[in-house]
Amino acid sequence: MASRQDERMVEPEMNPKDLWLEEVFTDRRVGTIRRMTPVDGSGARDPGREILYIGETQVMSQMGALPINFVLEAKSLEEAAKMFGPAAKAGIERTVKELQELRRQQASSIVVPQGGLPPMGAGGGGKIQMP
Repeated sequence: MASRQDERMVEPEMNPKDLWLEEVFTDRRVGTIRRMTPVDGSGARDPGREILYIGETQVMSQMGALPINFVLEAKSLEEAAKMFGPAAKAGIERTVKELQELRRQQASSIVVPQGGLPPMGAGGGGKIQMP
């Protein structure tokens, strides 16, 4: 009998009609640009799909390096490089807002026992006895 976990697993199959050649370009300073070139099953350029440019950078946070990814609406590598700075800034601002929203949601999800909290100084309802 299959378990629930087995039922939820997705088969890791690649779609041969959605293959991409990935090239990475960097200035070794602020980030990378990934050029995603659509290809067919033989690896030849698929002219029916557009080349995509994806920018990647990272910022340091209290949790360590935080990766930031963003699409660059460019028609060439040079154009993507020129768009990188403003797009990275927008991606960082978006990520900061998302993190602030997550913190706000976590702060508002504090669970209060049914009936409210006991008055200050009143004993809790726990069963642990201190000597």
